[in-house]
Amino acid sequence: MFSALDENEKDIVIAAMEEKITETKETVIKEGEEGDCLFVVGSGTLLCQKVFKGNSDPTFLKTYQPGEAFGELALLYNAPRAATIIANEECQLWRLDRETFNHIVKEAANKKRQRYEQFLTKVPILSTMEPYERSKLSDAFKEIKVKANDFIINEGDNG
Repeated sequence: MFSALDENEKDIVIAAMEEKITETKETVIKEGEEGDCLFVVGSGTLLCQKVFKGNSDPTFLKTYQPGEAFGELALLYNAPRAATIIANEECQLWRLDRETFNHIVKEAANKKRQRYEQFLTKVPILSTMEPYERSKLSDAFKEIKVKANDFIINEGDNG
């Protein structure tokens, strides 16, 4: 989610995050509510559960660990919360608000996609791709940084 950000944009996002400490069994996100932020887990674990149609009891989906993020779907799609997230223990979370997310994260992802799509139109073998196909290929790119004289491909390596 944050891979499209350059170092300056990452610094802005980090500076915009605010710390939230939860108590054991505290509900951080409730299924069906409006979402206004996403969370990154700094420490502790949280349970994710969802009530599916035809059931009255929630179904366990996963345990969130440090380094993982949740709550982004409500921001990406302007949709209600898809699941309930409950702290297993005291947790340190980092909260990012919708406004910062939209202005920095979504904008950076769009700029990156446009840059890659423009590049792909200049590659002769890919020039006949449909715009949708080019967009999908752009999303699949992973950017890596190399130093001068670093080997990128070695003769004889598996491709």
